[in-house]
Amino acid sequence: MADPVEYADVTTPLGTFRIVYRGGSVRVVDLLENGVAQTGLPPGALRRKPPFPGASPPRQLQEYFRGERTSFELDPDPDSTSEFDRKVWKALSQVPAGRTVTYGELARRAGYPGAARAVGGAMHRNPIPIVVPCHRVIGLGGSITGYGLGLWRKRWLLDHEGAWPIRSRSAEGPRPRGQRTLDALLEPGPPRRGRVKPTT
Repeated sequence: MADPVEYADVTTPLGTFRIVYRGGSVRVVDLLENGVAQTGLPPGALRRKPPFPGASPPRQLQEYFRGERTSFELDPDPDSTSEFDRKVWKALSQVPAGRTVTYGELARRAGYPGAARAVGGAMHRNPIPIVVPCHRVIGLGGSITGYGLGLWRKRWLLDHEGAWPIRSRSAEGPRPRGQRTLDALLEPGPPRRGRVKPTT
């Protein structure tokens, strides 16, 4: 007999996420917040409350936010999507925690070189954020752009994974002047110019 469709609400530092799943396959991760678009529940879904069993999708989500895991042992399985989206999300799933990738580079890895804008659309359509880590996709040069759950959450997730400040080379793009990167913070710079206080 097939596993039933279940859902659970998981409280995190970013808000409460509702995860919809069947066995180890995840269909939806919704942020339960006013003003944020939500996918909703399929008919007949069973609610599960904590404590959640080990290795279950809500337990893994809890462990991620507690810093007890950096990757998920889950199968993303949205109800409907295009072949393009699936290929892009599959390529994105190969980007580990602590690393980032540009939209253009992700397009190349997915087999669609030059389709950076279309990749941005696939990120926007992602119904399984966190598990399908669209927060790891950044703009050319390391800019933090395009996150439906709010840019502050994207930055929080990157910081949680150890990828903030952005490592300029991890984005595989040039570093513009003024971009705040870990490289710049670690490199010794010239002394700051300013008014020297006279000695007496």
